[in-house]
Amino acid sequence: MFEELIEALKAAEKKTIVFTEGTDARILEATDRLVKGGFLQPILVGVVEEVKAAAAKGGFCIDGVEILDPATYEGMDEMVEKMVELRKGKMTPEDCRKNLLKGNYFGTMLVKMGKADCLLGGATYSTADTVRPALQLIKCKPGNSNVSGTFIMVREKDGVEEKYAMGDCAEDQLVESAVETAKVAKKFGIDPKVAFLSFSTKGSAKDDTVTLMANACAKAKAAMPDVPVDGEMQFDAAVSPTVGQLKFPGSPVAGYANTFIFPDVNAGNIGYKIAQRFGGFAAYGPLLLGLNAPINDLSRGCVADEVYKMAIITASQAL
Repeated sequence: MFEELIEALKAAEKKTIVFTEGTDARILEATDRLVKGGFLQPILVGVVEEVKAAAAKGGFCIDGVEILDPATYEGMDEMVEKMVELRKGKMTPEDCRKNLLKGNYFGTMLVKMGKADCLLGGATYSTADTVRPALQLIKCKPGNSNVSGTFIMVREKDGVEEKYAMGDCAEDQLVESAVETAKVAKKFGIDPKVAFLSFSTKGSAKDDTVTLMANACAKAKAAMPDVPVDGEMQFDAAVSPTVGQLKFPGSPVAGYANTFIFPDVNAGNIGYKIAQRFGGFAAYGPLLLGLNAPINDLSRGCVADEVYKMAIITASQAL
């Protein structure tokens, strides 16, 4: 998958990615690899001398990489003015300037102002600290009311690469999540067959959450007439042809699903972690879907290889 993504990035105009934590050793190691790869241009946020010292300490080459320090950034006044406009009275110029001294807000505004194509943060910031500036400044795409998260799950089995997409969201965003997850699945070489998951299959149980998933499935079918969508269904009906076709005869999804919509964030988080820990899948994400530009979040427990691969995924979303 990553070879294909890298080739696509090489074939396109070079994308620029902002790393909000420029002194972190994992970020610097990933930056070193990206510089040597030549297909993606990193920008590091931080005090120039501190970033260079951290790179030298780790033995990482960041030659030619732009390092931007919010405290000395020449375009700060313009950035503050733009942020005041975006916050529409919710922040004073002084509040905006104070926030823009932080890497998460500064990096997000670089994307908003077209100085970079995408952003990857969260090596030291919390998820909330990555998502909040994105919602306030990048904002949701037209037709989307909020942000949902999706994981791309990858493993090699018997010499074949298996890839799945797992989407989760709040209850009122299920249809948006399904549409955006199907789109991102296509970007990563998955021909989406979307299953709305539940503890019920085709009304076998009665519960408000079952009704929620059944109704959301019907709306997603209408929203994506060219994408196979089915549900609500239990996980075994989604992935086992024997079970799926018994319960949904002739369904193009039941038994063959590769794109899974969970009923809420709890279920989605548990599901991807089970696949990761017990199933041997590498989990890439969460990819934040529904924003006007690619902004993604790292786990604070990430390693440099994850940063490198998430940078490739994030930049690919900008293609």
